[in-house]
Amino acid sequence: MLSDPVIASMFILGLIALGEVISIITKARVPMLFVAMVGYLVLLWTGIFPKDLIINSSFLSVGAVLGTAPILVHMGTLIPLKMIKSQWQAVIIAIIGMIIATSLILGIVTFLFDYETAVAGVGPLNGGIMAVLITSEGLKELGFVSLLTIPALILAFQSLIGMPIASLLLRKHALKIRGKIEDGTFISTNTEKFDEENEMKLVIPKKYLSNLVLLFMLFVGGALAVALAKMTGIPYSLWALSIGILGRLVKVFPDRIMERSNSFTVGMAGIIVMVIAMSNDITFSMFVDYLPAVAAILIIGVIGIIVGGFIGAKIFKWDPNKAIPVALTSTFGFPGDYIICEEVGRSIGRNEEEQEQIFNEVLTPMLVGGFTTVTIGSVVISSILINTL
Repeated sequence: MLSDPVIASMFILGLIALGEVISIITKARVPMLFVAMVGYLVLLWTGIFPKDLIINSSFLSVGAVLGTAPILVHMGTLIPLKMIKSQWQAVIIAIIGMIIATSLILGIVTFLFDYETAVAGVGPLNGGIMAVLITSEGLKELGFVSLLTIPALILAFQSLIGMPIASLLLRKHALKIRGKIEDGTFISTNTEKFDEENEMKLVIPKKYLSNLVLLFMLFVGGALAVALAKMTGIPYSLWALSIGILGRLVKVFPDRIMERSNSFTVGMAGIIVMVIAMSNDITFSMFVDYLPAVAAILIIGVIGIIVGGFIGAKIFKWDPNKAIPVALTSTFGFPGDYIICEEVGRSIGRNEEEQEQIFNEVLTPMLVGGFTTVTIGSVVISSILINTL
């Protein structure tokens, strides 16, 4: 029965949906992928799920088509260039955090374990699921199958560390904002609100941009990225991200092109299934054996991000309680950054006006930090480092 594609897909999507529900209940503190990944491994190890369940579901084909170059083109169209320009200090702080974390992991983890182990963890720690996919694909192609445990576990555990630290520090910063509001010295540092930019007039008239046309445009960008990768040797991930950014800049692509074509949810489900499928060959003993390496990468990486945020705060004369959470967005991204800002504003503000002022003040740099790390930085780092193996 489990060999039927529809039934097999139902079980896999059921795990993902369960993870999504738990993530919603815990306000993203327990990541969806953590539940789905651990649940799948337990069911696999106990023999409840057959090893060929994901293959039988045929969902890997969806991930291979939608969840690679096309979704990276989409990610390029997400980047709010106007907002990033106005929050350039937040961008630099996030980059400093990534650089120091990457340097410490490559130095210390390589010394404690080996270079391959360090590379397996660097990209995922600095970002999200696309960094995991790029790293995992590279490790599998190069024959480092046992190391696939590391990026998956990093992604599963990183937000459990990053979110509480970011929340604690941002609350301290919010108390300072409240004090300034109270004595009348508060001046907002945001020159822009993080709203969707006005509808741009595109090269192709809007009336022709149906869902199917947008999907075709997305695949044109993805195919171009793959072709350029084959010709230049530069990873398709970097080309796809660049094509998405450039395409939006010259008004060929609308923002959020994959969402507008109504294919984003299926594409993301395909990526998640691909990442889960990478763990098919992970045994329980491999899982246990790599826990020390995962712990080392998480601890060293988070320390590096915190140090980077502190250095950035000193350079730009920011409150470290604001700069460090911006750097830590690499460990949780969206919607974790939004949820933290919402909770901080609600818990520190004593009335609706204070809550809104605090929320608006902390939200923009946090979201820009997330775009810098998860959407751009981690993809670049993963793409470059995996080619050094």
